[in-house]
Amino acid sequence: MSGSGTPGSGTPGSGTLADAWRAARPPVAGVHVDSAACSRQSFAVIDAAARHARHEAEVGGYVAAEAAAPVLDAGRAAVRALTQMDDADVYFTTGSNHALDILLDDWVGERELSCLPGEFGPNLAVMTRHGFAVRELPVDAAGRLDLDAAAAALAADPPPLVHFTVLGSHRGLVQPGRELAAVCRAHGIPLIVDAAQGFAHLDVAGLGADALYSSSRKWSAGPRGVGMLATRPGLLSEPTVLRLAHAEANIGLHVALSVALGEHLSFGAEQVQARLRAVGAATRTALTGVAGWRVVEPVDEPSAITTLRPPDGVDPSAVRAQLIAEHSIVTTYLGVERAPREMTGPALRVAPHVDVTEADLTALADALAAVTP
Repeated sequence: MSGSGTPGSGTPGSGTLADAWRAARPPVAGVHVDSAACSRQSFAVIDAAARHARHEAEVGGYVAAEAAAPVLDAGRAAVRALTQMDDADVYFTTGSNHALDILLDDWVGERELSCLPGEFGPNLAVMTRHGFAVRELPVDAAGRLDLDAAAAALAADPPPLVHFTVLGSHRGLVQPGRELAAVCRAHGIPLIVDAAQGFAHLDVAGLGADALYSSSRKWSAGPRGVGMLATRPGLLSEPTVLRLAHAEANIGLHVALSVALGEHLSFGAEQVQARLRAVGAATRTALTGVAGWRVVEPVDEPSAITTLRPPDGVDPSAVRAQLIAEHSIVTTYLGVERAPREMTGPALRVAPHVDVTEADLTALADALAAVTP
């Protein structure tokens, strides 16, 4: 990792947290500011998956799975602790899309739901596949939920279900999850929360959702190909629960995710959230005005995701490729398919984790200026 300074050094404990996070991982080859897509795993997480695979080879897969049960139980307990869903049923999935597929496939009510206009494109595909009609929740000009208008709309004509994404894939605006959850409870509307970008990033504790799901590979810094689903007791039908219990599973990835969640708790969820807020502000400050790119989020938006809209005629996909090839800097290309009901053009996403340095952000700003036509 280039440099040693840390942005937001006024954040209590930020230097210690950043240093510890960095030391727990292999050295990065360049600059990694892509945690909203896939964070870097720690030595412990990598080793946990490898050790379980070796144990399967030594004693057999099912015997190894039985031996791993206490670690998996600890992982489920970590999900309950981080969501404050104390009595939740927690299931390991292959990721967020899988979790939504489980929930909508099991739904026995009317096939209609309300969601934000900026709903994630693959989520919309799952909804369509399961025959759900979609209503859009009202938002302001920035795309944030208009809570008063939403409360009025939900009271006047309650939908059978609300699906709410607390932090989008295409923009780092934090949505008012607790406030909407309170409205849904008041009107008896079941609520599913997509916390793919919010879990281990924002405070998602005590939202009061009927179900909350996330993936492992983003801010939790676990492995790819696994995620978690927490539901209120009895939400899923018995046939679905039995099917999940007997489904083929990569137990090694479940073990690795459990270790990643344990690491997150050991660093301190509140400390990580505070650090990520500081990282987001530092990133937006560093990138404002660079080569004609426009920062979408307010500087003090409480997330670590920064969205950059390109100057006229500049292709963010080509810029991302050049940043990797010429500067070893990893960002995310955002095509309009990520939020087809809201995005009007492609963008570039920057999402550092707690270990980013001032030197990294300076290198990113310089490289972005260099590769922008």
